[in-house]
Amino acid sequence: MAETYDFLFKFLVIGSAGTGKSCLLHQFIENKFKQDSNHTIGVEFGSRVVNVGGKTVKLQIWDTAGQERFRSVTRSYYRGAAGALLVYDITSRETYNSLTNWLTDARTLASPNIVVILCGNKKDLDSEREVTFLEASRFAQENELMFLETSALTGENVEEAFLKCARTIVKSVSTYTRTHIIYIDI
Repeated sequence: MAETYDFLFKFLVIGSAGTGKSCLLHQFIENKFKQDSNHTIGVEFGSRVVNVGGKTVKLQIWDTAGQERFRSVTRSYYRGAAGALLVYDITSRETYNSLTNWLTDARTLASPNIVVILCGNKKDLDSEREVTFLEASRFAQENELMFLETSALTGENVEEAFLKCARTIVKSVSTYTRTHIIYIDI
């Protein structure tokens, strides 16, 4: 039996290696923590249908490898993406420092209008924090991003990150279709 949905959105999960991107995807899709997570090679894929503002939305989620050696390969997956979770590890200054490069890739290779939510992952490791909430919040504001801190381990804000991004896209699509005449070539 075929799935029915009002919208289909391609999402990317991007960021440096070791930030918990695959664990975030697994937590969102399976509602549990992935204990034995290895570094992603190339790309992993998952999907889930969600209700957003009364609309049925299928999220196709592409979890990209974070290692530099796979960057040229994973860039090909950006095309057509409507949304992205830009992930860094709150306990790793290095992953935070690379955010600008990841964001540039998303806006260049996917679309300048891609909806991006910054996710400071591993919130459960707050005592080992290297990046403050305020610092990341400021980065998000300067780059016109939404921002949440998440924990793939506990599930905190994981669903909210994906849904917040999807809500923003649905709102912009709804605004677009109300204000523009759409021509269909028959």
